Amino acid sequence: MVQPYNKSKSKKSEVRAMFNNIARNYDFLNHFFSLGIDVIWRKRVIRELSKYNPNLILDMATGTGDLAITAAQKLKKQIIGVDLSSEMIAVGNKKIAKKNLSQLIQLQVGDAEVIEFNDSTFDAVMVAFGVRNFENLELGLREIQRVLGENKPLLVLEFSKPTIFPVKQFFHFYSFNLLPFIGRLVSKDPRAYTYLPESIMAFPSGDEFITVMKNCGFSESRQIPLSGRIATLYIGEKK
Repeated sequence: MVQPYNKSKSKKSEVRAMFNNIARNYDFLNHFFSLGIDVIWRKRVIRELSKYNPNLILDMATGTGDLAITAAQKLKKQIIGVDLSSEMIAVGNKKIAKKNLSQLIQLQVGDAEVIEFNDSTFDAVMVAFGVRNFENLELGLREIQRVLGENKPLLVLEFSKPTIFPVKQFFHFYSFNLLPFIGRLVSKDPRAYTYLPESIMAFPSGDEFITVMKNCGFSESRQIPLSGRIATLYIGEKK
């Protein structure tokens, strides 16, 4: 199991500490490192989500709320965002207020592995770049499945491992060399942007993750590769 600092037995506590440390610079670095492509990816998630016409949406591992904000602007639906990091939530709430979206989006601190909502509460759940940070991936997915209504979708946007030349070679060089170097310069947590590529490499992407989703109760699971499989959108439905 890859952890941010490898100083404790709890990945969860280390992930929380890491995101609390980098919250102030997170949005800048996130958009900078992805060259802005992450904005396009999030719009694709919402385009697929809109096909289900959900009324109440859970954005798990919401971070600073970028995906929730995109969904609220496009769909005009109620969204609850949950994240381990109180500092990320604080940054997100400021963004939401600035965009006058407080009536549609509610952010709160919470744990993906112990979701504090009743069974079948939500019409859809979405997670952007968060599932690889779960301490127990299957436990988190089963909790998501529990709070979803029957036949309702889970949409997961996550980094993956490109296999096509030269995207594979560029992604590897960028992730393990440029990204940690720039992250150390800008962020007060130098380890955070070394953990990022390590966690991507350790994550069971592609068909492996589809198998995990199916094992956790999501049928008809499928994947949509994005940008040469730098990222992948996974979609499954609770049955």
